[in-house]
Amino acid sequence: MQVFYNRDGIGDVLIIPVAQGDRNEVKQERFGDVVKITDQSNGTLLGYNIFNASSYVNINEKGAIQLTEEWLTAIHDIFQKNELAEELNVDLSPKFVVGYVKEKDQHENADKLSVCQVDLGDETVQIVCGAPNVDAGQKVVVAKVGAVMPGGMEIKDAELRGVPSSGMICSAKELGLPDAPKEKGILVLEDSYEVGQPFSLA
Repeated sequence: MQVFYNRDGIGDVLIIPVAQGDRNEVKQERFGDVVKITDQSNGTLLGYNIFNASSYVNINEKGAIQLTEEWLTAIHDIFQKNELAEELNVDLSPKFVVGYVKEKDQHENADKLSVCQVDLGDETVQIVCGAPNVDAGQKVVVAKVGAVMPGGMEIKDAELRGVPSSGMICSAKELGLPDAPKEKGILVLEDSYEVGQPFSLA
């Protein structure tokens, strides 16, 4: 999970997105410097905004910041100081990891899609991929379910043309990497990468 901070762009506000929702159907509750945002229709928690964030924590990063145990502790401390009796229950495991494509089969209902079995180290997941260069035996970058792409898209379990898919095999462009090639295709990693290791977007 990532939080976002850009003092030059939006001011001294730490943005904590939890779920996506309709911006026109939100409820905002203020607890001092903390604003809690929920879906007005069903009460689902969408996120928090912490104003005057730099008065609580030193923030040296800009843009997307990976949530860590240290950040979580700091956020809970800010909640307490602003009399918000809540905690963030989040999965802090890495969401961008190195995967190994064990198998690649043709999608039964789409010529340009492949169905891949991808080893993530602690589990094997099925991912439907449309990249022309995906193949068995490759080490690739996988955005796991729950990952938020640099462009803001959240990765969710899905069905593509009737076939379940859990995660996304990423291109350099989708990962926001510098000097990403313009042609379509996933990022194929060198063999020195270890399956299951976190992949840093920084």
